[in-house]
Amino acid sequence: MARCEVCGNDYDMTFEVHAMGGVHTFDSFECAIQRMAPSCEHCGCRIIGHGVEANGHWYCCAHCARSQGVTEIVDRVGAGVR
Repeated sequence: MARCEVCGNDYDMTFEVHAMGGVHTFDSFECAIQRMAPSCEHCGCRIIGHGVEANGHWYCCAHCARSQGVTEIVDRVGAGVR
């Protein structure tokens, strides 16, 4: 068995994530997200989707980016949403 690096659970169904030259062991996607996902620089939530990046800063959505003064990012461009 292997131990989750976030919660310490010694579990027979852990999995490894290979990223940026490192290997990480987790017992759940929840723990993997807590360790690996970046946080939005405006609201602090974990970015588990695509997120948006502007000038080296990460945000969970265009609203949060705009709240930090980023004007070039918009949601659903050309989707015809009113």
